[in-house]
Amino acid sequence: MGRIVAPYGLKGWVRIEPYSAAPDSLSAYPAWWVGRNGDWRELKVAQSVLQHGASLVARFEGCAERDAALALKGSEVAVEREALPQNANDEFYWADLVGLKVVNVKDEELGVVAELFENGAHAVMRVVAGETERLLPFVEQVVRQVDMAQGRIRVEWELDW
Repeated sequence: MGRIVAPYGLKGWVRIEPYSAAPDSLSAYPAWWVGRNGDWRELKVAQSVLQHGASLVARFEGCAERDAALALKGSEVAVEREALPQNANDEFYWADLVGLKVVNVKDEELGVVAELFENGAHAVMRVVAGETERLLPFVEQVVRQVDMAQGRIRVEWELDW
């Protein structure tokens, strides 16, 4: 859902860079999972999450001073999967797309989705096949079908592009 980028003020607040298109969506959750390198812990939000420019600020229970907030810098912020809203038929959580096989309309395999990221204009899939890496725009003109049941994304993309 985001990443803690810095302490905010002197009373234990942290500034969060949200990954969501709706940055204030984190405020709906009373507790967040915070961690890095596989070491996660649940922290209860002590005070309301406030939007501050393009980032959010929040304070957790037990985090009442700047040094405690500084210790959280660089941590990822997540919520339990069950707490997330249900997707519409044509919407996907990026985490669900990672690892799916990518094939073109000729059924030629391009690789698997290694990650998705925003480039400012649209989302981009990083597709990897051995030593080959492709960056494909995750837009309607390229992505023709996402079949979660088959574990496959069908794209309008040639092998030599």
